[in-house]
Amino acid sequence: MTMFPLLLDPIAFTLGPLTVHWYGITLGLAALAGLLIAIQEGKRFGLTSDFFLDLMLYGVPSSIIAARLYYVAFKWDYYSEHPGEIIQIWNGGIAIYGAIIGALICGFFYIRAKGFDFWRIVDICAPSLLIGQMIGRWGNFINQEAYGGPVEKSFLSDTLHIPAFIVNQMNVNGTYHHPTFLYESLWSLLGLVILFIVRRQKFLRAGELFFTYFIWYSIGRFFIEGLRTDSLAFHGPTWLVSLMDSLWSPMTSVFEAGYLDAAEGNVRSSQLFAILIILFGIVFIVVRRQRGNAIERYNDPLVNHKEAARKETEKMENDPKEENNNRSV
Repeated sequence: MTMFPLLLDPIAFTLGPLTVHWYGITLGLAALAGLLIAIQEGKRFGLTSDFFLDLMLYGVPSSIIAARLYYVAFKWDYYSEHPGEIIQIWNGGIAIYGAIIGALICGFFYIRAKGFDFWRIVDICAPSLLIGQMIGRWGNFINQEAYGGPVEKSFLSDTLHIPAFIVNQMNVNGTYHHPTFLYESLWSLLGLVILFIVRRQKFLRAGELFFTYFIWYSIGRFFIEGLRTDSLAFHGPTWLVSLMDSLWSPMTSVFEAGYLDAAEGNVRSSQLFAILIILFGIVFIVVRRQRGNAIERYNDPLVNHKEAARKETEKMENDPKEENNNRSV
């Protein structure tokens, strides 16, 4: 008799007509963890918990919508024929890069409206984004999605020494797969430790912690993405395909690239996006320093420009009164 491993149920519980999925719970826990560490760091700069709570209330819906739109855009051939499934995010199908884009756009307007410098706030939030991604990936684990190519069970359990409950969940229709969610989650955990260390260093300038996060995550994402079998892709020129393959080639000594449907494309969009982010981040840091624009440091006091402008206006309005009083005396 063949015994199949007991798989996790993606549905956590039901309340009447309401069905609660583990995927949604995982995303909620990811957002909560990010909020808590942002609040803790924000206290050092005099920011209230309400500031970050409001930012999350605006940012989370924006990031989810953008993440879904990003995914749907690359899968439009399918969703154009199944429009009712576009909103079904509980079944998976959101793109992290889309989520980051949505969060940054929302955050830009929110931060500017509150009177703070954009780079100073996203620096504080950078570890929150990383811990959110680290936890959120476990939603993919429960849904049995975003996995890599087929592997032997012995590779997972004996070579990588992955716990049995993860190995069992990676058995999809009788075939074991790379737990790419786990690879990315561990990469994010290591990056989180690095960010915690780097942000206490005196050399760090405003904006650089955020790009350190972005560069670190993108390096891992580039190599891990090559293992996946569900990558969003597009049809690119031959030279671009060769470049992507060459950059990923160090992985071939240990891993085999995941399947990529030629009908959907020959270039994985997340890999290309990762390379562009890495290059842009490095150029941003170097050029900004060379031009002398990176004056403010991460650990400098945080200035509310709206509040500072208000105080300056009040001072200018009060000066004539004080001058008149001095003359009368």
